[in-house]
Amino acid sequence: MEKLVVKEKDKLYNYLRKNITYKSKNNIKTLLKSNSVLVNDKVVNNHDYILEVGDVISFGNSDKRNPSLKIIYEDENIIVLDKPTKLLTISNRKEKENTLYRQVSDYLRKEGKKVFIIHRLDYDTSGVIMFAKNQMIQKLYQDNWNKIAKIREYVTVVEGITESHGHIESYLKQNKSLQVYSSKGKDGLFSVTDYEKIVNNSKYSLLKIYISTGRRNQIRCHMFDIGHPIIGDSRYGSNSNPLGRLALHATLLQIMDPLTKKVFNFKSDVPKDFMGLIEK
Repeated sequence: MEKLVVKEKDKLYNYLRKNITYKSKNNIKTLLKSNSVLVNDKVVNNHDYILEVGDVISFGNSDKRNPSLKIIYEDENIIVLDKPTKLLTISNRKEKENTLYRQVSDYLRKEGKKVFIIHRLDYDTSGVIMFAKNQMIQKLYQDNWNKIAKIREYVTVVEGITESHGHIESYLKQNKSLQVYSSKGKDGLFSVTDYEKIVNNSKYSLLKIYISTGRRNQIRCHMFDIGHPIIGDSRYGSNSNPLGRLALHATLLQIMDPLTKKVFNFKSDVPKDFMGLIEK
């Protein structure tokens, strides 16, 4: 396997372009998208990742155990992961390969198993997400999700200073450009979001969010509705993006196993940059 020892600080993509002259721009982008670039034996697919002098870059198929996957829990029926930001859960019209679904599929293929969607997180949203390993389990969870998912907790940073807590109900609809909005009538999907403020500074509020319904873009739309859009969410009214991402992270998923009735708490730590933003 070819290896490069970094001799000068640079962004990953730039360094590869300068030091792998036999590959085109598209070849290098494909390597990054397919999780085939490793820095110090860890998968890195961020073009702007900063290389330090002495870092070792290697190339190859990272599917052996896929070190880019952060597995929270796994058994014979489900796999629970800590999803990074800026990664699709499943493919869309523009991106077919670089998805969490594909990564998990490659990982489970070693066990002779397949992966099945139970729920999703947006491209920019990070945190706890769960997949099934067979269709029977997928159906059990999806058909009873609002009963099985006892707690769905998120943490977010929003613009402005919110109330100490709040309760939001609306009927959500979607327009032709796929923008979700709250209907003035009762002709959409009923949606419920609760929040409590953890802390705030002069510009932002750090909130804990609980959802009773899991509608597409529900939290993002409801924060916009109350005049406190999530930072980094230009689609729903935010004018600031200090973190270079949507500040929304799924911190806790409490589920009841539909077969054993045992309750599980799957957790992911609040991203440090969320706290750092509030402490500034």
